[in-house]
Amino acid sequence: NMRTGAVIGAEALIRWRHPDRGLISPGEFLPLIEGSDLVARIGDWVLESALTQMTAWHAQELDLAISVNIAAYHLQQEDFLPRLRAKLAAYGDVRPDRLELEVVESAALEGIAQISRLIEECRMLGVQFSLDDFGTGYSSLTYLRRLPASVLKIDQTFCWLQGVIRP
Repeated sequence: NMRTGAVIGAEALIRWRHPDRGLISPGEFLPLIEGSDLVARIGDWVLESALTQMTAWHAQELDLAISVNIAAYHLQQEDFLPRLRAKLAAYGDVRPDRLELEVVESAALEGIAQISRLIEECRMLGVQFSLDDFGTGYSSLTYLRRLPASVLKIDQTFCWLQGVIRP
């Protein structure tokens, strides 16, 4: 919260700790596995890690939301929703509304009908959704009605809006 200085949430960010090259950013390795079962397995691991961290924060009486990037391929897996439901049940101390799943605009538009349905089903569990990198894909505001995300994260390429939009 920029007004109060209070930390209200975090974003789960994955890095690959390569034995020779050190930390590698997701932009370098995630495109190599996009569309494969490995991206879903890594996504499940990140979700599990985020829920574990949220449980630890809860034990310290910290109520922080956490945002987790989800690849469209992962989200479109037939068993994504049952696996998410099971994870939430296993971490009973975690409030589902404090978990935000984040999907990039371009990926959401690839399977808009299925993604929209999944967003609605996740929201019924209490899980929040955000649409990330808005402005990098087709960017039609019409699609926003079909993608019922709670949060819209506008891509930094829209920096020309700085003088137009005021806090």
